[in-house]
Parts: sequence; C-alpha cells; structure tokens
Amino acid sequence: MFEKMQRAFWKALTPDLVVDEPKVVAQPVCGLAPSVVAALGGVDNLKSQQPVALTRVRVELRDVVQVDRQALTAAGVPGVMLLDGGVVHLITGLQA
Repeated sequence: MFEKMQRAFWKALTPDLVVDEPKVVAQPVCGLAPSVVAALGGVDNLKSQQPVALTRVRVELRDVVQVDRQALTAAGVPGVMLLDGGVVHLITGLQA
C-alpha cells in the first residue's frame, strides 16, 4: 500500500518520468499534424509519442538534429523543450 501511495505522489510531481501506460507508436494521423511531423524530421525519425499534460506532447526521436524549430513554430507549436536521450516536449497549448 505504501508503494502505491509513493508512486502516486511521484507521478503527481513528475508525470513524464513515472510511466504507467505504454507509449504509443507514432503515426502522423495520431495526435500530431503532418506539418509538425515533418518539422520533427518525418515519420521515420519518430520513435514514440504520448500526451503528457493538457498542454504538452512528449515525443521520442531517433535523431534530434533533424528538428526544425522554425517549422514547428510555423506549424503552431509555440514552445519546444529538447531533453536528453532524444526526448522532445512540444508545448502545444490546449491542442495537446
């Protein structure tokens, strides 16, 4: 019981670090606009994607160098957070 409470506590503080559901294999029609997928380097560059909060989408990429920040801004993504390990958080507003 203590372990469940501890997991819920850490999940509330860091929802993107404590995974409790499997990641969805990225597809261009599943949650991300084609222009966003193209700005991230195309479908082949995506490993997985999942909504993290109402305003964020977490995407794992094979090669972060292919990310085009200007194209993401033009596609309607106002903020991009590049993290270690090919992880990118797209700050999308309420469209996530």
